[in-house]
This record gives sequence, C-alpha cells and structure tokens, in this order.
Amino acid sequence: MANDANAAERYFEELYDKDEDLLRVEGSIKEAGMPEISVASGYGRLLTLLVSATGAKSALEIGALGGYSGICLARGLPEGGKLVSLELKQSYADLAAANLAEAGYGNTAHYIVGDASESLNKLMAEGEKFDFFFIDADKENYPRYLETCIALANDGAIVAADNTLLRGRTLDEVKQGPSVVAVRQFNAMIAKDKRLQGVHLPAYDGLAIARIRSLQVNGW
Repeated sequence: MANDANAAERYFEELYDKDEDLLRVEGSIKEAGMPEISVASGYGRLLTLLVSATGAKSALEIGALGGYSGICLARGLPEGGKLVSLELKQSYADLAAANLAEAGYGNTAHYIVGDASESLNKLMAEGEKFDFFFIDADKENYPRYLETCIALANDGAIVAADNTLLRGRTLDEVKQGPSVVAVRQFNAMIAKDKRLQGVHLPAYDGLAIARIRSLQVNGW
C-alpha cells in the first residue's frame, strides 16, 4: 500500500510544471545544511488554494524553516494581505525572509523569532486575529498550538497542520514518545473537538485541516 501511495504521489507531481521559486528554496535549505523537511509540494499547492478560496487576508505560520510554506501561503493572500511567521532560529527566519523577498513577497511576510509559545502569547496580548493558520513546528506542542490558534482566530478561520503521521509513528502503538503522543492528541482534537470541522488527509506525511466554527453560533 505504501508503494502504491508513493507511486500516486509521483504520478500527480509529474503533472505539474517545476516551480522555480520553490526549487530555489529547496536548494537554499540544502546549501545551508538545514533539515530538508519543508511541506510536500502537493500540500504546498493545497495551502495556496485554501488561502485563496477562503478569502483569507491574514495568515499565521508556526515554523518558517526556509520559507517554502511561507511562499505557498503568501501566494494565496490578496494584495495587502499579511503573513506572520514564527520561527525559533534567527538563521532560519533570515533565510525564509530572503527567499520570500526573492519570490516577490518581501512586504507580505513578517517574522517573529523566538519560542513560538511565547510569541503566540504576545500576539494574543496584542489582540491580533488571523484568518488562516499553518502549524509545522515542534510536534510536542501541536495541541497547545491548536488551542492558541482557536483563541487567535477570526470566525470561520482555517487551521492546517503538517506531519500528522510522523512517518508512520502515529500508527504504531509501540511508539509512545512525547511527540507521537502529542500528535495523536492533536489528531483526535481535529476529529472530535466540537469547535472544529475537521478532516485528515493521509497522503505524503499526513495533513490535518479544520475550520474553526463561528464563535457566535456556538455561544462562546
């Protein structure tokens, strides 16, 4: 089954033209010796589509790496839209900012460097709100990040999160490490939390997508 899934992914990838901006990002990540763990290209296209289709004007990204997902998110935003990206490491944020500027989104993306939980608390204190969220950072904090995204969300905002399969570890009951346990909890929240309308996509390394239900409708 895994081989069939990989063949299907390759088949669909070959239908699309090479993306020079994203290829440049991948090259810069490799050259910098950074982990080559950007969101899968198919899911990158999905992020662009979702941001555009939902009419999101502001997006919050948790985990910038080299800017691959940042470009995908920025592409879906309208003129004057805003992307705020949280990144733990200054060198990663610098590379991401340079790559987004090269792709034409230098005025769209704003980077906050430091511990993501602290940055999220600061955004909450400042009263910031967002229409779209993408989580692709330290897996142990996925449930906490989801809760904070809900608190920072405009009505009907979308949350997407990468690596929900953890290369198959979430499926293996023997695996009980903190990251695996946290992602399992996150996956269950996407499926069962009444504040969310969620779906899980099993391709690549797994992607979760949820719409945050209207606060007024639910009486919060």
